[in-house]
Amino acid sequence: MYYYIPRKDDTDVEEKLRWYGEKYPSRGFPEYFKRIRKEGLIWNHKRVRRVYIKLKMNRKRKMKRRIPNPVKTILLQPLRPNLSWSIDFMEDRLENGRKFRTLNIIDDYNREALTIEVDYSFPSTKVVAMVQQVIEWRGKPEQIRSDNGTEFIAKAFEGFCENSAIKHLRIQKGKPMQNGYIERFNRSYREDVLDTNIFENINQVKEKTVEFLEDYNNHHPHDSLGKMSPIEFLNHREIKKMSNFTL
Repeated sequence: MYYYIPRKDDTDVEEKLRWYGEKYPSRGFPEYFKRIRKEGLIWNHKRVRRVYIKLKMNRKRKMKRRIPNPVKTILLQPLRPNLSWSIDFMEDRLENGRKFRTLNIIDDYNREALTIEVDYSFPSTKVVAMVQQVIEWRGKPEQIRSDNGTEFIAKAFEGFCENSAIKHLRIQKGKPMQNGYIERFNRSYREDVLDTNIFENINQVKEKTVEFLEDYNNHHPHDSLGKMSPIEFLNHREIKKMSNFTL
């Protein structure tokens, strides 16, 4: 006796589903099928679903992508302002146990603290907004150095740097001293503010932070700056530059 044997070639469907599985591992069949239709492919819903199950893509998958370790960059003393900024987060708790964070940005040239923003959380969009605020009065840096925190590797921050023609330098994992300028600044801020005060609310943190910034930028002597404060060093260099220009 003769029987009809159906011939089903699902190669194209399998390739498409595998591609979506690698590109969007956290999504599932409903979105894959919507994207397939948006591409203009008219495969039947049941057929795509059958192949999806055949490939065992309906089972929960745990896929984490390893973030590549950046290339080591030498920490150099910039020759002028706005050549290189450093940015980092710090964390502490209020008296009631609630966590708060600070976003610190300094200019590597004279170690000047450009801002310390205090809040309970910092999504990447807020990080971008804070950097933009500093740029409005300080000018745009040529590069920004950071660690590999999720806020800094997010599309919002990376996209902002790319669109603003700012080079984003990320230090290697587990090598905080590759961002040594701001690590030293963080130590001063912690010793003078976070470790010496018990805060009842976040407004108290902000008030003490404003006091610290004024004193640090105008009066804190740096050994690496010839015992001058960041503002004194900046003014001294500007005066020296003007005198050389006059001569």
